Amino acid sequence: MRAVKMAPAGGLARGPWVPLAMLAVLASAALALTERFPALSLFQQERHRQRHGPAGEWAEQYSAECDSSFLHFHESDCDIGGSSSCESILSLNTEKILSQAKLLAEQKRFPFATDNDNTNEELAIAYVLIGNGLYDEAIRHFSTMLQEEPELVSAIYGRGIAYGKKGLHDMKNAELALFELSRVISLEPDHPEVFEQRAEILSPLGRISEALSDLTKAIQLQPSARLYRHRGTLYFISEDYATAHEDFQRSLELNKNQPIAMLYKGLTFFHRGLLKEAIESFKEALKQKADFIDAYKSLGQAYRELGNFDAATESFQKALLLNQNHVQTLQLKGMMLYHHGSLDEALKNFKRCLQLEPYNEVCQYMKGLSHVAMGQFYEGIKAQTKVMLNDPLPGQKASPEYLKVKYLREYSRYLHAHLDTPLTEYNTDTDLPGNFKDHWAKNLPFLIENYEEQPGLQPHIKDVLFQNFESYKPDVQELICVADHLGSMMQYETPGFLPNKRIHRAMGLATLEVMQAVQRTWANSKVRMNGKTRLMQWRDMFDIAVKWRRIADPDQPVLWLDQMPARSLSRGFNNHINLIRGQVINMRYLEYFEKILHFIKDRILVYHGANNPKGLLEVREALEKVHKVEDLLPIMKFNSKTRDGFTVNTKVPSLKDQGKEYDGFTITITGDKVGNILFSVETQTTEERTQLYHAEIDALYKDLTAKGKILILSAELGEVDAVCNLILSLVYYFYNLMPLSRGSSVIAYSVIMGALMASGKEVSGKIPKGKASIKISKCISSLVDFEAMTAPGSEAFTKIARSWMNLKSISPSYKSLPSVSETFPTLRTMIEVLNTDSSHCLKKTIVVV
Repeated sequence: MRAVKMAPAGGLARGPWVPLAMLAVLASAALALTERFPALSLFQQERHRQRHGPAGEWAEQYSAECDSSFLHFHESDCDIGGSSSCESILSLNTEKILSQAKLLAEQKRFPFATDNDNTNEELAIAYVLIGNGLYDEAIRHFSTMLQEEPELVSAIYGRGIAYGKKGLHDMKNAELALFELSRVISLEPDHPEVFEQRAEILSPLGRISEALSDLTKAIQLQPSARLYRHRGTLYFISEDYATAHEDFQRSLELNKNQPIAMLYKGLTFFHRGLLKEAIESFKEALKQKADFIDAYKSLGQAYRELGNFDAATESFQKALLLNQNHVQTLQLKGMMLYHHGSLDEALKNFKRCLQLEPYNEVCQYMKGLSHVAMGQFYEGIKAQTKVMLNDPLPGQKASPEYLKVKYLREYSRYLHAHLDTPLTEYNTDTDLPGNFKDHWAKNLPFLIENYEEQPGLQPHIKDVLFQNFESYKPDVQELICVADHLGSMMQYETPGFLPNKRIHRAMGLATLEVMQAVQRTWANSKVRMNGKTRLMQWRDMFDIAVKWRRIADPDQPVLWLDQMPARSLSRGFNNHINLIRGQVINMRYLEYFEKILHFIKDRILVYHGANNPKGLLEVREALEKVHKVEDLLPIMKFNSKTRDGFTVNTKVPSLKDQGKEYDGFTITITGDKVGNILFSVETQTTEERTQLYHAEIDALYKDLTAKGKILILSAELGEVDAVCNLILSLVYYFYNLMPLSRGSSVIAYSVIMGALMASGKEVSGKIPKGKASIKISKCISSLVDFEAMTAPGSEAFTKIARSWMNLKSISPSYKSLPSVSETFPTLRTMIEVLNTDSSHCLKKTIVVV
C-alpha cells in the first residue's frame, strides 16, 4: 500500500496529505474546470435524438432523471445535471476536490470501497474527478494506483467508468471501458451494478442483445425497479413493446411512484396502436409529476393520433406553458396543425422551432411545405433547399425529409409555373416525367437517370396573396360555406383520422363541381378537359376531385397509376396497408379485422378441402378456436406450403359479365410467433387488371349517362333509384381498383356525393361512427373504401352505403350556386379559396341545413 504523508505547515487542507504527483493532478484539474462542463449520463450523451414520433427526447429525459445509483458517486453541493442553486463550476478548486473526496471516503460512498482508509481516500479523489468531468485526470490517478495494486477492483471499475464517460464516439474509449468492466465481473461476479454499467456502455454501441443479457443477469442477482426500468428501455428501443411493457409494469409494482416509467409504459401502448390505454398511462404520469412536459407532449400526440384535435391542442399547449421553447412540442404541434388544415398557425410553430434549433430537418421541411401549400413558393423553395443541402454523413441514414424534399421542390416549381394557366388546358399526369412520378409515388430516393429539372421560379409569376372572405361576392361566399359543410360530411369518425378543414373545403368544392359537370353532361353539354372540348368520361369526373385533392396537400403524390411508365405497370404497382406489423396494430382498420378473419377462415377451409381432405376435420375444429389473427399461426403449420405464411385473394364479381370475377385485394399473413406477425392487405395494379376494371367502369358509366339523360326529362322515383345504384356500383369498382397512388377514398366519396346530387339526391347522413356490418353483429366504425373492398359484391356495398347516407331530395338552392370551375379556373384561385378563413361560415345560415 502507498504511505500517506503528514501535512507540513501551510498545507492546502487539514487531514491526510497526498503525494506531490497527486497535487499536480489536482492543480491541473482545477485549471481544467474552467474549460469543462459536467458530463451527461452515458445514455444521454450517446443516444442520437430521434426526431419523429412521440419518443423523440424521452430517452434523454429518462437517462437524465433515472441514472442508476452507481453513476452518482457523490452528493456535492452542485448536481452533475446542474441547477440554478448550484455553485459556479469555476469555484471548484483543489481544496474543494480534496474536501469532497474526504467526505466520500469517510462514508465509503463509491463502488468497491476497501477496508484501508488511505486507499479509500485516494480512490475517492479519482471518483470526485470523474464526478466533475475530469476523466483523463481520473484515469491517470487510477492507473497509478493499479501499478502498485493491479487487482484493486474499485480502481479498475472507476477507470472503466472514466473511459466510458470520455465518450463512446471514440471506439478506443468504448473498448477500454468494456475491457475494464469485464475484468471487474471476472473478479467480482455477484455485483449487479457492474452488469448494469456494462449494459449502459453496450447499448449506445448498438449491441443491444448483449446489453439485455447483462441487465437480465443483474436482475437475477438483485431485482429492482431501476433494473426492470432500464431493461424495459432497451426492449422499447428494440421495438419489442410487449416485453418492454412487462418490464415497466414490474418496475412500477416495485416502486409505483415513477413518472418516467409510467410514461414509457404509455409509450409501449402508443407504439402498438393502443391509444386509449396510452392516454391513461400518460395521465397517470402527470398525476405523479404535474409539470412533466414530456407526458403532456405524449398525451397531445396520442390524442392527435386518435383524431381528437381539441384535446391534443390542450395538451400541447400545457407542455408549452411549462416550457415555451420545447422544440419537439413545437414540432409535433405544428405538424398536427398542418394536417388539420391550419397552415398559417402551423407555420408559426415551425418558425419558432427553427429559431431554437436551426438545423431541425422536420421543421425546415414542414416550413417549406406549409409555404408552398399556401402559394408562397419563394419562401417555400428556400426552406426546401436548406433541407437538400443537409446531406447525410457517410454511413448515416438519410432522414425521410431529405428523401422527400427534392420531389417536393420539383413539384413546387411545376405548380408555380402553372399558377395562372387555366386548369382545363394542361394535365399534370402527362406533364410530369414518368420516372419522376414512379419514384415519388413509391417514396424512392431521388436517383432518376437523365432527369431534367423543372425550370426555376419565374419572376413575373407572383406568389399567391391572401384573400379575405369578405372580398368574395355573396354567392361565392355561399358556395364556400356549402363546400365546408359538404366536406365535413366525408370525415371518418374512426380513431386515427384527424379532421382536416382544408381537405374538407377542397373536397366539398370538388363535390359541387362534380355535381355541376354531371348535370351538364346529362344535358348533352360538353366539357373542357386537358386542352380538349368533349363529352365527359368517367375519368374526367374523378379528375375533378383529383385536382382538388392534389392542391389541398402538395406533399402527397396523388397520381393515376395507369399513367405510370409501362415498365412500372408490368411489374405491378402495390397499394399496401399493414394491419399488424410485429407488435404494431393499425388502429384505423382494427374494426375490420374480424370481417377479414371470417373471410380467411372460409378460404382456408376451401383450400384444405381441395388439397388436404383427410385433415379437413382437424382444420375445421382448429378454426373454431380462431378468434384473432394470432390464433391462425398454429393452423399455418398444418401444411408445409403455408408453414411460413400464406396469402388469400379476394374476388370481385362482374356486373357486365355474369359469373366472371376480377382480382380484388391480397391478404398476407406471415410470422412464427405472437409479436412477429405481418398481417397486411394490398392491391396490385397491373395493366391487365386495370383494363378489366376499366371495361367494367366504362359499361357502368355508359349506362349511368343514358339513365341520367332520361332522369333529366322524367324524375320518376324508379329512375332516380336506378341512377343512385349505378353511381354506387361504379364507385365500388373504383374502390376495388384503387387506381390512384394516394387519396382514392376521399376522391371516390366526393364523386359519389356530387353525382348523387346531380341525380337530385343529397347525402344527409354522415359516415357513421357505428353501424351493423355484414357478418358482424356488433357496431363498428365505417371506412367507405374498406366497406367496398370487403363487400361480397356491388349490390351488397350499395345496400350498406345507402343505409347510412340517408338520401333526401336536393335543396333547390344548389341551382343558384355559381359554377365552381368558372369561379376557380386556375391553381392561384384554388389556393386562394383554400387559404380563406372559414370562421365566417359558422355565422351564416348554410343552404343545406
